[in-house]
Amino acid sequence: MNILDKIVIDKRKEVDLKKSLIPVSQLEQLVLFERQTISLSNKLKNSTSGIIAEHKRRSPSKSTINQNLNVQDVARGYENAGVCGMSVLTDLKYFGGALDDLLLARASCNLPLLRKEFIIDEYQLLEAKAHGADVILLIATILTREEIKQFSEFAKSLNLDVLLEVHNEEELHKSVMPSLDMLGVNNRNLKTFDVSIETSKKLSEIIPNDFVKVSESGISNIEAIKELQPYGYKGFLIGENFMKTDNPGESAKAFIKELNK
Repeated sequence: MNILDKIVIDKRKEVDLKKSLIPVSQLEQLVLFERQTISLSNKLKNSTSGIIAEHKRRSPSKSTINQNLNVQDVARGYENAGVCGMSVLTDLKYFGGALDDLLLARASCNLPLLRKEFIIDEYQLLEAKAHGADVILLIATILTREEIKQFSEFAKSLNLDVLLEVHNEEELHKSVMPSLDMLGVNNRNLKTFDVSIETSKKLSEIIPNDFVKVSESGISNIEAIKELQPYGYKGFLIGENFMKTDNPGESAKAFIKELNK
């Protein structure tokens, strides 16, 4: 059993528990549920850098990344740096995140916010909307084609952008459908944790041009982005690179400045 299988088993228990405690009607009454969302895919289409910067305290592959920062400071710093969007991890057990992180980020910036989560239930999309998210992530490897269709269409009905993440050609073929906005290629092999941007290059040729292409994992330098741009990538998700510094906002700012030279 790989780490993703473990996460999904725990996630099902967690979501069942939350559903028993907080009814949908309560989520729908939260003030942020009515807010106008900001489209990340539109921002990426018109951006020169395409950086989606992440807030991440720890991960199964890297254990602790940074436990000392306030989400508010990180969000403000990223916005000031000129990133296109911010990804906020909300999984507690494996990544040390929380839905409150999303709320705090939302209160601190006007960036499109991606709820980075292992989505296995429509309930999590309502949570995302109610806590200020603009974008949701669907991970092809843990979902069937029917679930991808169900969740992406439901997300669109809530005016949320959909980023679908694939790791290989097989996942890509089962996932392509009109209710997605962005197709993300994760360069990390889930079995070995090895990372290679060749994965993004290889899959770029078979991603239809209707979707904004996003490359995820293993993007830690300007060269990687410059290498991927000719393959049609408009978005670059950068997780650990900024978060492992004392000031993620400043490090994102320097990175973008260098990239746009």
